Order: sequence, then structure tokens, then C-alpha cells
Amino acid sequence: MHTITRRRLRAAVLIAAAASLLVGVAACGRGGGSSTTGPGEVRIAVVTRDFTNPYWAALRDGAQAEGKKQGVTVEVQAGESETDSTGENAKISTLAGQNYQCFGVVPVNATNVITPLVPVAQKKIPILNLDTQIDPNASQQAGVSYASFIGSDNLSAGEQAGTALLTRMGGHGDVAILQGIAGEQNGINRQQGFSQVVAGKLNIVATQPADYDQAKAQTVTDAVLKAHPEITGIFAANDTMGLGAAQSVRNAGLTGKVSIISVDGITAALQAVKAGTLSGTISQYPFAEGELAVQACMNLVHGQPVPTRIVAPIALIDSSNVDKAIASFPQPFVPFANPLQPGK
Repeated sequence: MHTITRRRLRAAVLIAAAASLLVGVAACGRGGGSSTTGPGEVRIAVVTRDFTNPYWAALRDGAQAEGKKQGVTVEVQAGESETDSTGENAKISTLAGQNYQCFGVVPVNATNVITPLVPVAQKKIPILNLDTQIDPNASQQAGVSYASFIGSDNLSAGEQAGTALLTRMGGHGDVAILQGIAGEQNGINRQQGFSQVVAGKLNIVATQPADYDQAKAQTVTDAVLKAHPEITGIFAANDTMGLGAAQSVRNAGLTGKVSIISVDGITAALQAVKAGTLSGTISQYPFAEGELAVQACMNLVHGQPVPTRIVAPIALIDSSNVDKAIASFPQPFVPFANPLQPGK
């Protein structure tokens, strides 16, 4: 009697264990990419260059705000500077070993983030390429692919800057270009778009890198103004450099005589446009870009489609609309059709 009871007890235990194992296997099979994942369980990692540049800080704030809105965990980390590829890669490598179901990454250059993203790709975790294009050929060779690219059309931003500066300069004159980081694709695209528009109309007398840094841009502009005192226009590939150029122009007593157009639309640039020390900025709305990244990750985690390319909004901000831009900041004041939230 006791023997039969013990046998029945052992059999019941084995059946319960097998059932528990089957439940566990089924749960593992669902994983982070299934539509059955509850919103509170989703964890999203975003890595950008640094937070000292207000542009990247705004992208962080947009991603975190959207995460809070959707009730999911969004971890945003960065390197120590615009050029800190080593620090950025270390952040990605650390996050890759943790339990995140989607990654969004802004590279320092075209290839720096590929190697630390290999473990993420091997786990079949979706990756978003944010803001700055990562080399597709090098990525493919490493076995890394991207679910979508989310960023502004930087060629168009350069074209709009060129058109604006042409108007300000009356269609002729000498101009200087302040470049960003050597080899960085956004800066290359902006310069290309600008140069195409002003070709044969404005005379580009100086092209100097300033690494997206305000102090460097001021120093470079000081030297350019001394070497080319006839300059009446400056195109800066981002706002921090534009602000540095504006300070140099102000120090030289040339405010109002040298027009400056930059790119990004950060708060300080909008205030400078309002004050008249900066002629205009091509606003790129990084806050919206951060929101889009989290929205795209939510779609991917829940098995919903995401366009392979999502173009964030841009707009020229000058004295005619700067008050509207400031009032709506950090959101775009121009209409934007969000492909991830149609009808909203």
C-alpha cells in the first residue's frame, strides 16, 4: 500500500515538473519579439555620442519621454564627447550583455559601432540606426543589419541652408564653411547639399573643420575672418559651431554684416536667431527623433512593421518664424506625417 502511494506520488511530481518545463519553453519561445509581450516588460536601449551637445540631450529626452508615455523602460547612454567612439562602444558592449529587446544607436562615424553591435545582432535583437548612417557594406560583412534608419535628410538640410544664405547675401559674395567631424556622414551630406545649391553663385573661400565644437568654431572663425576679411556669409554644419562663429563675428564688430546659417535648432540657436546674432538654423527636431526611436522599437518588439527609412522633420527657422519655433519647442511647429502613428 505504501509502495503504491510512493509510486503515485513520484509520478505526480514528474508530471508537474514536465508541465512546468513545457510552460518555460513556451515562454522562451515567445521572447522579446512577440506580440504577447506586455508593455511593462519591454526594455529599450539607446546609445548616442554625448550629452554635452544639446542636440543629443534632446534626443535622449524625447526617447525617455516616449518611454514614460508608453510605460516601458528606456535606457539612454552616451560617450563623453562628439568624438568619443571608444566610450560609446563600451556603453554598447555593456548594454549588449543585458536584457534589452531593442537597440537604437547613433554612431560617431560610419563604422565605430559595428563591432560592439555584433553580439546584439547574433541574439536577433532589432537594431535601429539613428540620425547618422552606419556603413551598410561593413555592417553586412560583420553580420549586423538594421531594422530601420531614423533621421533627418541632411542633404536637404544643406540645400535649405544654401538657399537661405543665398537670399541673405543677395545671391553673391564670399562664404566660409565650418565642417564637423572628419568622415562623419551627416556633415558630409550637409556640405554637399549646401555646395550644390550655391555653386556658381557664392564663392566658397574657406572650408575648415571645427568638430561640432563651439570653442573650436570660434577660434577657426577668428582665423578665417583675418585671412578673408571680405567674407559676408558662413555656413556651419551644426548650431554649436554656428554659435561659435557668431561670437567671433560679434567680437570682430561684424554682426549684421556677416550672415550665419547653421543646422540643428537647439534652444541656444533659436534664442540667437531671435536676438539677431544668428541669421537662421535648419531645425532637425532631435526630440521627435527620440520619440520615433521608441515608437519604432515598440512596433518591432510586438511584431508590427516599421518602414526601412523614417525621415524626421526639418525646417528653416529665421526671424519670420522663430517665435513659433520657440513656443512649440521641442516639438516641430510644422506638420509632420508620422508613419508609425498614422492618423495622429
